[in-house]
Amino acid sequence: MKKTVVLYPGLFVGHFTPMMELADVFTEHGYDVAVALINLSVREDDAAFTAVARRAMSSKTSVSFHVLPRIPRPPSLAFRGNITEPLINNFDLVRRSNAHLHDFLSSVQGLHAVVIDTSCDLAIEATRMLGVPVYHFYPADAGALAVDLQVRSHRAGYKTLGGDGTLVEFLGVPPMPASHATDIFGQPADQKLDKDLEALMAERARATADFAGILINTFVSLEERALGALHDDLRRSLPDGMVLPPVYTVGPLVDKAVAVDESSRHECLVWLDGQPDRSVVFLCFGSIAGIGDHPEQQLREIAAGLDKSGHRFLWVVRAPNTQPLDALLPEGFSARTRGRGLVVNNWVPQPEVLRHRATGAFVTHCGWNSVLEGITAGVPMLCWPMYAEQRINSVLVVEDMSAGVEMEGWLEGLVAADEVEAKVRLVMESEHGRKLRERVEAYKHGAAMAWKDGGSSRAAFARVLSEMDAAFDKSVA
Repeated sequence: MKKTVVLYPGLFVGHFTPMMELADVFTEHGYDVAVALINLSVREDDAAFTAVARRAMSSKTSVSFHVLPRIPRPPSLAFRGNITEPLINNFDLVRRSNAHLHDFLSSVQGLHAVVIDTSCDLAIEATRMLGVPVYHFYPADAGALAVDLQVRSHRAGYKTLGGDGTLVEFLGVPPMPASHATDIFGQPADQKLDKDLEALMAERARATADFAGILINTFVSLEERALGALHDDLRRSLPDGMVLPPVYTVGPLVDKAVAVDESSRHECLVWLDGQPDRSVVFLCFGSIAGIGDHPEQQLREIAAGLDKSGHRFLWVVRAPNTQPLDALLPEGFSARTRGRGLVVNNWVPQPEVLRHRATGAFVTHCGWNSVLEGITAGVPMLCWPMYAEQRINSVLVVEDMSAGVEMEGWLEGLVAADEVEAKVRLVMESEHGRKLRERVEAYKHGAAMAWKDGGSSRAAFARVLSEMDAAFDKSVA
């Protein structure tokens, strides 16, 4: 009988996608993989997530999928202007789904281990008494995990470097504004939490300590500083004397899918085929409906900046209302940029766009999947974070990795057209942009080497499998 690993992904594209890549890694190493899914009906409001989930269920024939029974009156995960509410509702949903998850896990023949996404970490309660090792999957970066652990464990435990809360210092990352140091709920580090939310954070910190290990979607040469902190001082950072489990770098886990024939290629890829090498600025702001949307004034500023830059662009826009897109952009914009610019509504195959020879820069919200896709494609980034750990990621990309530049003005709520033009020109035309590209190319090479024989991620994953097998053998002895 083969050994079966069960994966329990989160209900967000940025969490689900890398875990499906992890499923492929397990199957390549000879394990059977089963994916347990919270009932997809709770995500009917999120077309992007349901499309990604259903595509995985139909295409990954080597993986079995099991959708858990629907719970009565599930809470809404829809974004309505505040990221905190859907995330708190998510943990309520996870907790209420634990009985169904336990029933499923108990029925799996040859159950060898369980891997639980960080957005479902309270599901560890469903694994008690099963006698198999349980791992925590952290789909974001080591820097964000380092900050998150410090914020969760002792919110006042960081050192203030500037007056008026200007900068704070955390282990493993560069100094940053306190407002950047957000936990998974998107709450600023200097904001007082209500008691219920604080209790939930403490509960999740305790749950983290119970996992056999943390699998993190990064690689050593990209985040040596943060990983050093996680392997050293932060191992002892959890409250009540709890110790952080071992951290294993198993990244980069990025979507490698490509169109199998010309007829299935997205229109934007066909358009890119006609552009010169490294000539196109790609703008895309994430997959969570409502969060990556810009107000009309901001759309006009972006358009004006792209227009004045003179550079080619591919811009993914989700219009904030039902108006035609042209009505939201400056008069004559479409006519002036025809041929050198393409504006696309909603979804594009982002990994394929970034890997295309014509793409020369990436304006991104700094979600970690997007950062890794930019890194593995060798494309420098213009950082425009939206919420939560994206602010931390932006600091890491600009200051630690030297792989991008910051689009100034986002923190105040408006990036001006002149800023868009200036930063596009900086990355696409200047010596600084050339150096950024060289740096990202080096990281691209490091990412490829991480999974080669002797690479850091391959070695880390081998340790996970060895320890997983040893723990399982001990439990059945």
